[in-house]
Amino acid sequence: MPPAVRFGVNYTPSEGWFHHWLDFDLDSVRADLDAIAALGLDHIRVFPLWPYFQPNRTLIRPRAVEQLVALADAAAERGLDVNVDGLQGHLSSFDYLPAWTRTWHRRNLFTDPDVTAGQAAYLRTLAAALADRPNFLGMTVGNEVNQFAAAPHPDPDRVTAEEAERWLIRMLAACAEGAPGRPHLHASYDAAWYQDDQPFTPGHSARLGDVTAVHSWVFNGTAQRHGRTSVPTEHHAAYLVELSKAWADDPHRPVWLQEVGAPAPLVPAGHAAAFAEATITSVLDCPDLWGITWWCSYDVARTLTDFPELEYSLGLLTGERRPKDIARTLADAARRTRRTPPVRGTALVVPAEPARRSRCAPGGEVFDAFFRLVADGARPTTVLDTRADDKEHLAARGITDVVTPDQVLPTPQGGARS
Repeated sequence: MPPAVRFGVNYTPSEGWFHHWLDFDLDSVRADLDAIAALGLDHIRVFPLWPYFQPNRTLIRPRAVEQLVALADAAAERGLDVNVDGLQGHLSSFDYLPAWTRTWHRRNLFTDPDVTAGQAAYLRTLAAALADRPNFLGMTVGNEVNQFAAAPHPDPDRVTAEEAERWLIRMLAACAEGAPGRPHLHASYDAAWYQDDQPFTPGHSARLGDVTAVHSWVFNGTAQRHGRTSVPTEHHAAYLVELSKAWADDPHRPVWLQEVGAPAPLVPAGHAAAFAEATITSVLDCPDLWGITWWCSYDVARTLTDFPELEYSLGLLTGERRPKDIARTLADAARRTRRTPPVRGTALVVPAEPARRSRCAPGGEVFDAFFRLVADGARPTTVLDTRADDKEHLAARGITDVVTPDQVLPTPQGGARS
């Protein structure tokens, strides 16, 4: 029997958002965690802001690290495990980068030897500080760091796919040096799966680190194109989980739905609980799911300005720590006994070439074919075109039927599908 699916939340403090690190109040953190634990969740994902913790390349503030450990200990007292993201990096449309990497000290985040040495030291330090805590789940290198590497970022730190891979390997090694034996991973936003020129690739996500992380946000064109109650919108998270498996070498590599949320107005407040229920139900039907970590714990306070409008209402709880209907939906799901989902025997062929991954994005033929199969009652997974005839690979995954998008989608009027 595989381990139970984990249910947790990305911890956004109720007071001060992530700027709470500047005025760290352990009593406020404890009250936040009390409300989270009361929902029956079992873990949180925590976000140190990198410039606050490492304001100089050779200064990793001991007091900040102590506060992070105190937060982890407070979580343990409430039965909550903790995963820590290191390089923030990027959160809710804002970039947080140390002054020693910008303007007069501008150096590439992924290739400059001094910068990468500083990053590795920072990740190693955080991991080592938490290594002996029983509730420490391991490190995530940083939140959606791939957004720094390409458009649409207004000032990207450009790298090749080979340079991105070397950087990830080094950062994951630093985490392992600090906390040996813990599961460490990295996390990209969905451009890694969908954007042809994104240097962080699906292969990086599915093969580097101990777990594959996927972040599911239906504001990527899915909800705009299909509507809030559509099959693609309600099954988008499950699609990303199954899409990731095409690139994995381990047929049972765990996949973590590390971020998923109900973004208004595409998912209106009155529909958020129903969206959560549909999303959770569909993703729990994915084999080898490690866990679901909702975004996020608390609404952003209206006293904090310049956030995108949707960021103010993503919380499971209000700023006064009152649970919303969506919180009760997640709590109910966490309490339910779940069956182990059966193997998905039908695999949709996807292109292995990263320069063709836009076919997997909303509007692409792989995307459309996957959801046609779902709408018809199938439970598809995916397989790379380079493995579609590999009997050993297919057998290891329990795949008995392989189909291409052309076989699933109707032929457009006037000729063959391009």
